[in-house]
Amino acid sequence: MTVKVPPLKCQGIKTKLVEWIKDHSSLASDSTWIEPFMGSGVVGFNMRPNRAVFADVNPHIINFYNAIKQGKITAGIAKEFLEKEGAYLQAKGEDHYYEVRERFNKDGAPLDMLFLNRACFNGIMRFNKKGGFNVPFGHKPERFAKSYVTKITNQIKYVTDAVSQYDWNFVCADFRKTIFSAAQNDFIYCDPPYIGRHVDYFNSWSENDEQELYNLLSSTKAKFILSTWHSNQYRTNLAIEKYASTYTILTREHFYHVGASEKNRKPMLEAIVLNYNPLTPVALETEKQLALFEKPKEKYVIYSSPKN
Repeated sequence: MTVKVPPLKCQGIKTKLVEWIKDHSSLASDSTWIEPFMGSGVVGFNMRPNRAVFADVNPHIINFYNAIKQGKITAGIAKEFLEKEGAYLQAKGEDHYYEVRERFNKDGAPLDMLFLNRACFNGIMRFNKKGGFNVPFGHKPERFAKSYVTKITNQIKYVTDAVSQYDWNFVCADFRKTIFSAAQNDFIYCDPPYIGRHVDYFNSWSENDEQELYNLLSSTKAKFILSTWHSNQYRTNLAIEKYASTYTILTREHFYHVGASEKNRKPMLEAIVLNYNPLTPVALETEKQLALFEKPKEKYVIYSSPKN
């Protein structure tokens, strides 16, 4: 599977996990794909559902994709903008980056969001308590080379083509409202901030939020997949044991590239929590055996299955 990368990046992006998640999803052709935590949108964009609701509390993400949907941002418009701003960045260096950041924090222009997202340190998306984008410059004045601009504009074109073909809606909404709106035939994919790890994104994520999320998911009639972390070499995610013991849990090893140094980029056991069993009993037992004896460690393993 060739994964299509979205034009906006953020920490925790699931690019290398898309196929794994897709293989275990259960989306009917007439159901709605619902994402209460859109973030990068990489999973839903590659699912290409006929109908989708991409929701997030970060208005800048939603504004950006609505601008594409409304034709205010096209591949051509983005190309012209990035070439112009990229030339200023190459000439003025970090001074121009911080000028754009100040401009964005005042006006919130979607194209400025795109520029900052691709010129900032490590593609991190982070905002302060006042809602201001506060990620420092990524120290690459030559960032917007011709090939890089082409890559970004192709990503925008992919989204443009998709929103013209499918019924996709982008809404700024709290996860509670979004999950509550799901019908029985819908499918919910949740990728919230990871409790106990990196929770600073647009707002904070607390233990109470985590508990409320699981409570909402336990009461929904829709099928769901929840992405979270299971463990790393130092500790485990206690929320899984506390809230998810009655669900199917699948895990696989994954690297997140957020740290500035390669030596600080450690592997983590990624988990998906499902309220259904994506495998038949025979296939489930086979997967357990393969996980133990045959599959290389980067493949997923069965951690637990629902207690009936």
